[in-house]
Amino acid sequence: MRIALGLAGLEFEPVQVNLLECEHRSAAHRSRNPQGLVPALEIDGIVITQSLAIIEYLHETGRGEFLHGSPKIRAMTRAVAQAIAMEIHPVCNLSVARHAVDASDGSIALESWMTTFIPRGLEAVEAMLGLFEDGIFCCGDRISIADICLVPQVYNAKRWGVDLSPYGLIREAVAAAEKLPQVRAAHPDNFKPNGVRT
Repeated sequence: MRIALGLAGLEFEPVQVNLLECEHRSAAHRSRNPQGLVPALEIDGIVITQSLAIIEYLHETGRGEFLHGSPKIRAMTRAVAQAIAMEIHPVCNLSVARHAVDASDGSIALESWMTTFIPRGLEAVEAMLGLFEDGIFCCGDRISIADICLVPQVYNAKRWGVDLSPYGLIREAVAAAEKLPQVRAAHPDNFKPNGVRT
């Protein structure tokens, strides 16, 4: 969401929600997002949750341009974004992974879970990117909703030591996105709560 807001040129006031301290379960945060998840964006007198919904709202209200080309290309771009946001991210969400570890009585390690499911998802995304004509970003020559979803997922993959060498199109798209100042400014290290280390 921070990447999209930066690309849209919108200033925002972040409210830190420390997931490691379970602040997402607090009444204060649940008043913003009843799911107790992040993100939540207060804009235009409403609160919008879910990253894809926020990004598409910014696009549809003319604040950012995150979908390009023909209806076919836009549908394919949405499919890439959803493959990341709805297939990789939920399975590799810390709460899901920790539940799997706890339920396995130690037969599954957190690192094993992540290094199993992240590569499976990235392999599919790599194949999907191969369906697009040449371009420096995921879906062409302009940054899109797919890149906005991919950058944080690759950051997560690196955190867990996933080997990214098989995913040349993914690495190229992320490298192109990370050259943009708005993407660099949105890096998670710039938004760590005081005292939190990764």
